[in-house]
Amino acid sequence: MNRVQKISELTNQKIWVAPLAGVTDKAYRAICKANGADVLVSEMVSADGLFYAKEKSLEYAQFNEKQRPFGIQIFGNDPKMMAQGAEIILQEKPDFIDINMGCPVKKVVKRGAGSALMKTPKIAMEITKAVKQVLSGTDVPLSVKFRAGWDMDSINCLEYGLMMQEAGADILCLHPRTRSQMFSGKSNWTLIKELKANVEIPVIGNGDIWNVEDAKQMFEQTGCDSIMIGRGVMGNPWIFAKIKYFLETAKILEIDNEQMLQTILQHLELAIKYKGETRALREMRSHLSNYTKGIQGGSRARKIINGSTDLETIVTTLNNLFLMER
Repeated sequence: MNRVQKISELTNQKIWVAPLAGVTDKAYRAICKANGADVLVSEMVSADGLFYAKEKSLEYAQFNEKQRPFGIQIFGNDPKMMAQGAEIILQEKPDFIDINMGCPVKKVVKRGAGSALMKTPKIAMEITKAVKQVLSGTDVPLSVKFRAGWDMDSINCLEYGLMMQEAGADILCLHPRTRSQMFSGKSNWTLIKELKANVEIPVIGNGDIWNVEDAKQMFEQTGCDSIMIGRGVMGNPWIFAKIKYFLETAKILEIDNEQMLQTILQHLELAIKYKGETRALREMRSHLSNYTKGIQGGSRARKIINGSTDLETIVTTLNNLFLMER
């Protein structure tokens, strides 16, 4: 499969899982894939970290063949370091490499990386060119994920997207909030529509997709090639199957409590497999909190789960909660 075919495979009405640090790890990506996600992206990986602590950094980018097509996202603010990071990532044989130019988190921004690059588009161009040079001669596409701008007075995503296209990006992904908005307010889908109308490469729409109707409206209102779901996947890996079913049939796919429980226990099992029981039970608390929101008795269950380090107690609590609700 050549690059053009790969780009089409990645962007033709697909549903992507957004890279969410601390959420979309190897175990949860597997769960999302099993529930209908088309394209997976790793948690973001520091280019500096790849150079100075390769093995530790690569933990964030692990995947298996069942998870393809799979992309690895890197971040940084130095073109040469980003190119070196891309060279290391290529050895992992991803289906594409993604550059993070949208993360609003302070510790990333203060390094001049993530959404801070919205303020320095010339550096962003140099980063994209440098990574693209590494990928030349391969069939691995390059995607760039960015925001609307730094703040409401400097919305520059259209100009920015055109610059990334010129620099060699094969795919663009826009989250139409500014950095100053973080995750508050509403994302401005009109900006996705404008970007799609003005660039020649595929555009992935991201932001405020919480349910099947949101997904349908994102496609219809923006004309984007594919959609990416971020916070909407938290505690809801079934959203992918639901969206696909809705787009095909205009009907709602119901997921019952037994199906939910089966998925949650599978997630727990995978987390333990990949990270060991002690670490997995600690890190799974946030996932289990998301899974149990909105369920009668969920608050009491969360209190037990968050206070326990015993696997049997946690599994029993989940069984009682979901089967009692049947």
